[in-house]
Amino acid sequence: MNVNPTRMEMKRLQQRLKTASRGHKLLKDKTDEMIRRFIAVAEENKRLREETEKELASALVSFAQARANTDSRVVEEAILMPSRALKITTSSRKIMGINVPSIEVEDNGGELYPYSFLTVTEQLDNAVRGLNAVVIKLIKLAETEKACNMLAEEIEKNKRRVNALENIMIPQLTETIKYIKMKLDESERSATVRLMKVKDMLN
Repeated sequence: MNVNPTRMEMKRLQQRLKTASRGHKLLKDKTDEMIRRFIAVAEENKRLREETEKELASALVSFAQARANTDSRVVEEAILMPSRALKITTSSRKIMGINVPSIEVEDNGGELYPYSFLTVTEQLDNAVRGLNAVVIKLIKLAETEKACNMLAEEIEKNKRRVNALENIMIPQLTETIKYIKMKLDESERSATVRLMKVKDMLN
């Protein structure tokens, strides 16, 4: 760093070094805690994804069987007008100071099967029941995946800040302080030598 080697400058840089070191520790601790929280959210996301994929696959198999065993027009007419609706309320919650989405799902409790049981097969009943159950999990999965992405981005930003402090700013400040101290020591020795010479001359 290009600075004047004075005691005032050294004191200023020492204060900056102290602040940078404290900031580095706080950022590192925050990053470690964010990683811990991220792992918890990621595990929940993995569990939800596995359950959702399994239930969705099962519902789609049932739907394919229903289409195979029933006239496609009958199936389409049976599910054309859904009788249930979901009310979705979006907000946000904080994880380590980061606003992540929060989604509340409310079922209106309408009729699950919007058709007559006489016109369709059991497989369509299974498909409708399965898809109704999985749609809420799909919404919760979207919530946890977004939270994971936002946490991962913030962790990456914090890591870059920690690395910048650890590998650039703190070493530069330390080296500059060392350089100023060396220059001040040299000046002090030179001043001492001059005083000794003056003293010898006076004697």
